[in-house]
Amino acid sequence: MNLSRNFTLSELTKSDTAIRKGINNNPNAEQIEKLKALCENILQPVRDHFGRVKITSGYRSPELCAAIGSSARSQHAKAEAADFECIGTDNAELFDWIKNNLSPDQLILEFYTPGEPNSGWIHCSWIEGTPRASFLHAFKTEDKSKYKPVMGKAKDLV
Repeated sequence: MNLSRNFTLSELTKSDTAIRKGINNNPNAEQIEKLKALCENILQPVRDHFGRVKITSGYRSPELCAAIGSSARSQHAKAEAADFECIGTDNAELFDWIKNNLSPDQLILEFYTPGEPNSGWIHCSWIEGTPRASFLHAFKTEDKSKYKPVMGKAKDLV
């Protein structure tokens, strides 16, 4: 099933963990509509601008969230978010383009190391209505995940 011109339901629901553990990771009709909106408003415009988008995590059922140590209240479980990269594009550049050209609910540059363009990934969510416009950089310190706002350009992170 196509969610947009270049994205399919199977690519937004694929999970090696779900396959390995026999977890049902199929969204319901309402969640499929949210995935379509995510694709149309975030992923497809990114694909149109940068080329190939590699989805590393999309929809996660509550059971899958439990299996990987994620929250069942996450936007992945609500079918509102995806983690992705664009091969050959610095993730900070990708973050800045999304921030400046689209209307994400939440945009996180996850575990990116300045000066290492292939480090980390993008987490981006989209919701109907008024987005939070939350722009964050996730990083590890003392083995804990921390988040700080990105006020200017992600390319200027130090």
